[in-house]
Amino acid sequence: MYNLVIVESPTKAKTIKGFLGKEYKVESSFGHIRDLPKSKLGVDVENNFEPTYSIPAKAKKTVTKLKKIADKASIVYYATDEDREGEAITWHLQKLLKTPKEKSKRIVFHEITKKAILHSLENPREVDNNLVDAQQARRVLDRLVGYKLSPLLWKKVAKGLSAGRVQSVAVRLIVEREEEIKAFKPEEYWTVEGLAKKDKEFKILLHSKDGKKIKKFDLDKEESNKALEEIKKSELIIDNIVGKDNKKSPLPPFITSTLQQDVNRRFGYSAKQTMMIAQQLYEGIKLGEKGTTGLITYMRTDSFNLSSDFINNTEQYIEKELGSEYIHRGGRVFKKKSKMSQEAHEAIRPTSVENTPDSISPYLDAKQLKIYTLIWQRAVASQMSESLTKSTSVDIQAKNTIWTLKTSGSVMVFPGWQAVYPVKDKDNELPKLEKNDILSLEKLEALQHFTVPPARYSEAGLVKAMEELGIGRPSTYAPTISTIIARKYVEKEEKRLQPTEIGEIVNKLLVEHFSDIVDYDFTAEMEDDLDEVADGKKEWQPIISEFYKPFEKNIMTKEKELDKKEITETATDEICDKCDNPMVIKLGRFGKFLACSNYPDCKNTKPLDEDSKIEEPEKTKEKCPNCDNPMIMKQGRFGKFLACSNYPDCKTTKNMNTSLDVKCPKCKKGEIVEKRTKKGKPFYACDQYPDCEHAVWSKPTGELCPECKNLLLQKNKSLTQCESCEFTKESK
Repeated sequence: MYNLVIVESPTKAKTIKGFLGKEYKVESSFGHIRDLPKSKLGVDVENNFEPTYSIPAKAKKTVTKLKKIADKASIVYYATDEDREGEAITWHLQKLLKTPKEKSKRIVFHEITKKAILHSLENPREVDNNLVDAQQARRVLDRLVGYKLSPLLWKKVAKGLSAGRVQSVAVRLIVEREEEIKAFKPEEYWTVEGLAKKDKEFKILLHSKDGKKIKKFDLDKEESNKALEEIKKSELIIDNIVGKDNKKSPLPPFITSTLQQDVNRRFGYSAKQTMMIAQQLYEGIKLGEKGTTGLITYMRTDSFNLSSDFINNTEQYIEKELGSEYIHRGGRVFKKKSKMSQEAHEAIRPTSVENTPDSISPYLDAKQLKIYTLIWQRAVASQMSESLTKSTSVDIQAKNTIWTLKTSGSVMVFPGWQAVYPVKDKDNELPKLEKNDILSLEKLEALQHFTVPPARYSEAGLVKAMEELGIGRPSTYAPTISTIIARKYVEKEEKRLQPTEIGEIVNKLLVEHFSDIVDYDFTAEMEDDLDEVADGKKEWQPIISEFYKPFEKNIMTKEKELDKKEITETATDEICDKCDNPMVIKLGRFGKFLACSNYPDCKNTKPLDEDSKIEEPEKTKEKCPNCDNPMIMKQGRFGKFLACSNYPDCKTTKNMNTSLDVKCPKCKKGEIVEKRTKKGKPFYACDQYPDCEHAVWSKPTGELCPECKNLLLQKNKSLTQCESCEFTKESK
């Protein structure tokens, strides 16, 4: 006989297996093994919103396997994550495996280390039905919104659209920021700034006039130039110096939202990518002879707590490596992030302070190392003493004028926590200055400025805004952003989030006709209600009922009231060149286009550019192989392609393959070109197909492997790898 441990992830199973003896089997459920069915609503709205669960096709083999193993086990330990999703997976597993109560045990841990796993086995608990109810409530609520609202969007806007509760609010944030940017009117303002010198140069700025501080819009061009000329003719004398000691406490250890924000700002990784890498660090990395172990604690958390063991071990590490003056004695405790944060959880921290980034760097790839280093530094720094800087503010009088300039700077006296987690200092570095010192003016300019609109949200900024509004929870930030990009409501432009036309249209419809769905306060209150369900303070069905009844009534009303043409069509002066009927601007799933108003009798359409002007087709010298008419260049969902100019009478199309100027190493004749699968996924193949079938998924760099002379492929921003052998190198 044996004991069975069930986790969600095969990687997690492999790590835990290494900690336990032969009397244990460790298996993975591969995530959720039951869910609401895809083909129907799956919620009985007439019977207290009772959900109907089914086993997805991909999970059926796993369930059958687990049933066989569980039947022969002495004890079944359900070791899924300690959050709502994890608790629900355990609950579903117990329902399907039907393990008797006496041999069914729930265990939890916040880190995947041998000590934590053995401790959890000794301290099992019951399934927390409150957490299960909270997960069911969210799932049912999101299903009702999606399955009731999405068909309406199909009918009234465009096919293929879908709506989500939290996602729609995220889109609203992005659309409203875009509206702010469009409505913004720049205002002019002026500054006078330059460089002064005593031993070394430092920055100076015009600060006051006649002893009164100059505000942002006080100076115009004339006044700035007047000040410039008068200061240039005068002598600069230090009038006053004020020094001040500043203590700065460390930042708290990371929680989910702050980790996503910091990684996005520093490295540009998306929230989804950050969580994927953090999951790898949590589930376990093989550290040579030490074996596989989890390097960080659970990464979906909103608690700042740190275990007493970690705090004590960190104190010892700091004293040994840096000295006792760097320790904050007794440990530093940070206030919980929000009233609903789960204080039983911990912040994101390394499982062992001894696993320094340098010591484990050989076992991590570049991205894993970057994220682990941040987590390690931030957690260790949180337990260190304050940093001490001496800041200096200097008033500089332009002699015999009404103008006073100013400079300020700071010097690090004691780094404290910044010895481990340095923060970039933007302050001026000043030389030694004393009152009545005379300075030489090296440079002075009157500079014209204009106020700038607020920036579009980065992923970091959107996560911060959602967190501040109380929208979503640690586990939802990354999938929310991924979903709105995948649904084409939002696109990334220079790492910033910009709404698409379809996103703006859908948002407008929801704001005007389903205000509750995209209301910030309503969404935040719903999250609070779900938290109270998780805490056992509320029942979940009444919450759903209170929302659903007016929502369903509104859906039925809008089905009758809304006119698709009013929402998606705009009249134009264009006349159809096929049937002489007026043309209208229509909105499709992938943007605006010009179409004949006589549809479906006339299916004439024309593409529009970004300014809603007709985009003339680019003619080519190539002839259609079927009707001998010229082929024209068109833009489709997956990029440019060739189409017959005689469309719709001739519907011949041809893919455009982008050459990479890389010779095929197999046939030595062809070139590698970019192609796409039927589903739009890019790949790279020889243009001599079918004579040469050489193809790869990753983009070739143009270089050949120094060891086997095959293609080097760009696996990610920092890693190049041979397509055939094991040769790799860091990209520049």
